[in-house]
Amino acid sequence: QVQLVESGGGLVQAGGSLRLSCLASANIFTIISITDMGWYRQFPGKQRELLASITKGGTTTYADSVKGRFTISREKANTVYLQMNSLKPEDTSVYYCNVKYGRPLESSWGQGTQVTVSS
Repeated sequence: QVQLVESGGGLVQAGGSLRLSCLASANIFTIISITDMGWYRQFPGKQRELLASITKGGTTTYADSVKGRFTISREKANTVYLQMNSLKPEDTSVYYCNVKYGRPLESSWGQGTQVTVSS
């Protein structure tokens, strides 16, 4: 089991920036089995949507809605960041960290962090 703790959310004005962090905790064998790490967000009444992901080898993928504004990065085996620039009011949402690990593949979610962008 992987425990995820997110931080960095908050209130920011439109055009501003925030950096989300997600720290994964588990035994060392589970940590080194982590493959993809990603960030999602969920609007009320909607399904959680993938914003950005990064593989163990560093390959990144972005949703069109955040491409060019958000940057995902990974540090060591258990920390993932989401740098969010040029934030818009429509980016207001709860943001979740997700990691995939183990064989068979399992998935863990963070508790979510609120990002609010004021106009």
